[in-house]
Amino acid sequence: MTAHRSQRTGGEIVVEALAAHGVDAVFQLPGESFIPILDALHDRSNTIRTVTARHEAAAANMAEAYGKLTGRPGVCVVTRGPGASHASVSVHIAFQDSTPMILLVGQAERPTLGREAFQEIDVPAMFGWTAKWAAQVTDTARLPEALSRAFHVAVSGRPGPVVLALPGDMLAEVTDVPDAPVRPAISAHPGAGGVAKLFEMLGAAHRPLMILGGSGWTHDAREDLMRFAEANDLPTCVTFRRQDRFDSAHANFAGDIAYALDPTLAERVRDADLILAIGTRLGEVATGGYRLLEVPTPTQILIHVHPGAEELGRVYAPDLAITASVPNIAAVLANHAAVSPAPWSDWRRQLRSEYEATLAPAPCPGDLDMNEVMGCIATTLPEDAIVTIDAGNFSQWVQRYYPYRRLHTQLAPCCGAMGYAIPAANAAQIVHPERRAVAFVGDGGFMMTGNELATAVQHGLTPVICIVNNGMFGTIRMHQERVFPGRPMGTALVNPDFAAYARSFGAFGATVAKTQDFAPAFAEALASGQTAVLDLRLDPEALTMRTSLSALTQKGLAAQN
Repeated sequence: MTAHRSQRTGGEIVVEALAAHGVDAVFQLPGESFIPILDALHDRSNTIRTVTARHEAAAANMAEAYGKLTGRPGVCVVTRGPGASHASVSVHIAFQDSTPMILLVGQAERPTLGREAFQEIDVPAMFGWTAKWAAQVTDTARLPEALSRAFHVAVSGRPGPVVLALPGDMLAEVTDVPDAPVRPAISAHPGAGGVAKLFEMLGAAHRPLMILGGSGWTHDAREDLMRFAEANDLPTCVTFRRQDRFDSAHANFAGDIAYALDPTLAERVRDADLILAIGTRLGEVATGGYRLLEVPTPTQILIHVHPGAEELGRVYAPDLAITASVPNIAAVLANHAAVSPAPWSDWRRQLRSEYEATLAPAPCPGDLDMNEVMGCIATTLPEDAIVTIDAGNFSQWVQRYYPYRRLHTQLAPCCGAMGYAIPAANAAQIVHPERRAVAFVGDGGFMMTGNELATAVQHGLTPVICIVNNGMFGTIRMHQERVFPGRPMGTALVNPDFAAYARSFGAFGATVAKTQDFAPAFAEALASGQTAVLDLRLDPEALTMRTSLSALTQKGLAAQN
């Protein structure tokens, strides 16, 4: 048991449990329902950094990004009702992205519960589907038990979010209760029989393809899987927004299975006679809307490796299912004798060549060429820079043309939520102040969390935020033109002067309207030593990486005739 003072408030019990679990940052927006936690954090300010956001969604997004970067639960504290509702978007992100996270919700006082008290919310009912575990703790003596379980659940098996409601009067209550032990995470190891069967099936294949994704990755696991791919000459893809799972410059890298999927790669997934899926759930995006692999039994032989046994067979019936964490399976595969000689070298070279062909940029209409912008960024940033990406069509350029060479260099919501990139960049600078953080966000997404410039400035953070500004919700406009061409509705935006807005916070701000102006503006932003905003004025015609707005409209009109 951890040593503790005999009499402690509930708030002190919470904070001492956080410290025991190695928490070094707490993200929050203050509320009266958890003041005892804030008071206890005051006494731990030398070891736990308290980061105050300007909106609960941003605080929770920072916690989620922290979990992605560290593999440890990011911790967020918010108040009841409105605070919990605002933070719920990040719980959904953490659940779908399999990110360890703990959300603590200051709840209404115990005597008032069940009466729809002021800002009361039923946390277990609200978060029951979007969290691995959601509970309300009403006994101060059971706080150590609940917090120990929360950390254990968040990191074991398939990682994910835990939400605990903590009534304000309970947090103020004083009690004598011992701390619960810190329990190690449970990670599944592959059995020898399953690994032997994996290599037997791989050896009988002619067109194998490895697909990597999911969470719980380590630097060693990534290196091990690249060694395994190289030793067996396996073409390897990554899933949506998991591009840092494999070095894009590696000869075995064959691309990412994402939105705006290259049609040739889609065909190669269908052509494969064996799919080795590691870490990924094989969800909707990773399977092209469940069409690249047939449900429930794919035409390809499917070997599915995942840390959560409940995911194996959930959608697809694999020919071989292995419950194992990514680090554990990676270590075994890297040290196993390779298939020799691999009969699919021509297949691997074909996929690599086709991937390299996708890097040839299509024309970008207007005075600002996003292809040139990404080329400049790719050659300027160091390999360990952290790129954060919001939702939107603009992200296609960042995902296709930026080279992800190392693990934990891409932070983006796989579930496609907007308002993520700026809080994530702030979190990246808190976790790794020595590394560059560059956020990419559309004008629509920026207006959701642009107030977090204040958080960045207050805490001395220096992310560079690139706003891809085309005056509309581009992704929705794209869908409108496909279905109702020439009839846009509700997607146009009128924006402020983003550079002036940034300067009003004390940040660096510049507007870039022409390609030749980007490089000097980016260099100045990096050298400023400040939070920096670049307003990139993209022509609305540059609707996607591959097609223009007018071309898409004409295509939609032709389809109707």
